[in-house]
Amino acid sequence: MDAQATAGLLRHFREINEFRAGNASHPLSSIISIAIMAVLCGAQGWVDVETWAQARLQWLKTVLDLPHDIPSHDTFDRVFRRLDPLKFEACFQKWSDALRVGSGGQFLAVDGKTLRRSWKRAWSKTPVHLVSAFLTKNQLLLGQLATESKSNEITAIPKLLAMLDLVDCTVTIDAMGCQREIAAMITGNKGHFILALKDNQPTLHTKAKRLMDEGILENFGGMAHGMVDATEEGHGRKERRRVWVCTEVKWLGEELLKNWPQIASLIVVERWRQNYGDMDGKSSYERHYYISDHAHTDAAFFAEGIRSHWGVESMHWSLDVSMNEDQCRLRAENGAENFSRLRRIALNRLKQWQPRKPNGKPMKVGVRLKQRMCDWNPQYLLEVLRSYAIALPAGTGQSHMT
Repeated sequence: MDAQATAGLLRHFREINEFRAGNASHPLSSIISIAIMAVLCGAQGWVDVETWAQARLQWLKTVLDLPHDIPSHDTFDRVFRRLDPLKFEACFQKWSDALRVGSGGQFLAVDGKTLRRSWKRAWSKTPVHLVSAFLTKNQLLLGQLATESKSNEITAIPKLLAMLDLVDCTVTIDAMGCQREIAAMITGNKGHFILALKDNQPTLHTKAKRLMDEGILENFGGMAHGMVDATEEGHGRKERRRVWVCTEVKWLGEELLKNWPQIASLIVVERWRQNYGDMDGKSSYERHYYISDHAHTDAAFFAEGIRSHWGVESMHWSLDVSMNEDQCRLRAENGAENFSRLRRIALNRLKQWQPRKPNGKPMKVGVRLKQRMCDWNPQYLLEVLRSYAIALPAGTGQSHMT
């Protein structure tokens, strides 16, 4: 079997220093490799990982260094509980950076997700909360950090952004991340931002809302602005979205702009939805307000950025529905956070992979079916991992791949 590759996923993860005793029976790189491949094939816990590896033992021996066969599920558990999540994250980001192609000018969505059954203390039931950065066009997760609760996203977001290359990227964050320090950090790292605005910034929200609502009523007479109108119909509903952008931020007031010097434009998104499939024909209407450092009036650009932010919700949906993340009961130490990274590594690869029929036409399959394909046929798994390689221990005379 040809397991040759030119650039390796595990090339990055080999940088994690060995933290176990010198008499450890299983190479750390092999443990991480098996875990990644098992999750790619649908494993949802350490017993699953061990069982999958035992079933694929003979095949794994052709691509990995396994001097003592397959580690037990307890070994996997102990290793990933003790594995430093920040070092694991740093290696994950190096790998993600290798996958970033032409990310300049793209939208980077930052959002949080709670691992609902991962509470570390049973008496308090405080689950792990993760903040993720998602490159929406490439469908690529660039990084994640854990925080003890959703309320601490404010402190986790700057730490996560500090680990990423933001040059020419436009960061989109919901109202939780609408903070002066976060805006200053993004622009200080040569990035841009579109931040949702709500009552957690009451003065700014009130003034921006008043200015934009009055501008819409008066058709922004004499003010630099842009507007785009789009209507979509399907799935039993009709939705109309109108987006306005205005760069006349001076009307917010000098005092407010001293605190928010990065603001160069205000955006409002108006959504009207009619559910014509319902007997009662329910409808909804709402307006949402945003701030940005972009000093132009291209409303279509802002509409794309704000709408693409929901791509991170699609990723969360895949993790819950396809990988059953919310039902995972790993709780001890760093186990839940590190297993979550394994899922995201797998999700990145599966979303990037396009399986094809024998006639060369692409197959339209979701994440769950892609996992089954990898499990059913090791050739598919090798295809998913084609560009990644593990260095072989000296003296074995084989080339190894994961």
